[in-house]
Amino acid sequence: MDHAAFVYDFLEPILMLGKLAEYDRHILSLLELKENNKVLDLGCGTGVLTRMIGDQLNREAGGVSLGIDAAAKMIRVATRKRGNATCRFEVMAAEDLYFDDSAFDAVVSSLFFHHVPLDLKEKALWQALRILRPSVKLIIADMHVPTTFMGALVSHVSRWFFMQPQIGENISGVLPSLIEKVGFISPAHITTYFGYIAIFATRKPEESRL
Repeated sequence: MDHAAFVYDFLEPILMLGKLAEYDRHILSLLELKENNKVLDLGCGTGVLTRMIGDQLNREAGGVSLGIDAAAKMIRVATRKRGNATCRFEVMAAEDLYFDDSAFDAVVSSLFFHHVPLDLKEKALWQALRILRPSVKLIIADMHVPTTFMGALVSHVSRWFFMQPQIGENISGVLPSLIEKVGFISPAHITTYFGYIAIFATRKPEESRL
């Protein structure tokens, strides 16, 4: 995604039909943040949601919002535009996190998983489980089984136009079963935006197999 870094902030609100702020606020509300929380944003892009999370946290209390992305140019843009005391960014692959076990109070991901193939989806989810404390939240918003004609049209056109079979995996409905397979509680499907972007919420069990 390096090639899109410098136009991402311009294009994303258009692609979200003017509802990006509403969508991000909904995700933010599902996290039920406390000011001392440590939150990881997987595939953060240019960091809009990461910064919204950071603005709810308190550095003195230990709160921090950390966005990671494998695209170095995305992270440079995010750091320049949105980095501050409670909002930081690092270049890192979601499937290879170097954080300690149980280091975070929540993990969030928005429109990341449709960019990676099935095996990396699973590895990234396993890593999210590992670095989460027991009984805390994972919120994922991403492409899923279309629920409207327009949602199906956008999904299938995107899959072929961008030549991304990973999108095909998402719209076949793989995410919920993968989330459960790695060890999370069966995810709740909270809502669907635009007929094809689903928001899922789950938790790491108290008695995780990790």
